[in-house]
Amino acid sequence: MSPETDAGVTPNGVPPTRIAVHGASGSGKTTLATALADRLGVGRTELDGLFHQPGWTELPADEFRAAVAEVVDGPGWVVDGNYRQVRDLVWARAQVIVVLDPPRWRVMAQLLRRTITRSARGAELWNGNRESFRNLLSTDADRNVVLWSWRTHGRYHSEVPAEARAEAGHARVVVLSDRRAIAALPGRLVRGDV
Repeated sequence: MSPETDAGVTPNGVPPTRIAVHGASGSGKTTLATALADRLGVGRTELDGLFHQPGWTELPADEFRAAVAEVVDGPGWVVDGNYRQVRDLVWARAQVIVVLDPPRWRVMAQLLRRTITRSARGAELWNGNRESFRNLLSTDADRNVVLWSWRTHGRYHSEVPAEARAEAGHARVVVLSDRRAIAALPGRLVRGDV
């Protein structure tokens, strides 16, 4: 018997294998997505890594959609990222949509710590791209990830979960704001408790 139903959601007790993770920058998307992929034994795709080509060049929309379509066509995956232009592709196949909504102060603290550490170390993010102190000091939210996250944080409290429920009624939508609940999610999914 196949672990999937026609609607794409797994029956009770069977772990899902296609999960989308959303949340503000710094909310813990990549950390959770990595833990989920490891526990479920599926691949993980960070949408930023597909979208941001060398020199922070944006992948053209048709190429981005094609790359994401190839990922979500597979039998098992965890995709983390918030790109509206590919959301329909991801949500159409997702069995579970996780929305991280920790308090804004926690997200800002995590994001500042992460951005400063990455900038100081010159850590490569994707395709040779790196964060910089110059961007952290910019007043342009398109360059400063902290300002971007501050401005977009509220979306993950009500807007994104409501859209997920309306546009992907076949998927389970899970909204998490507590650290313990976020940390427990991989184990719960493996046990089929979600």
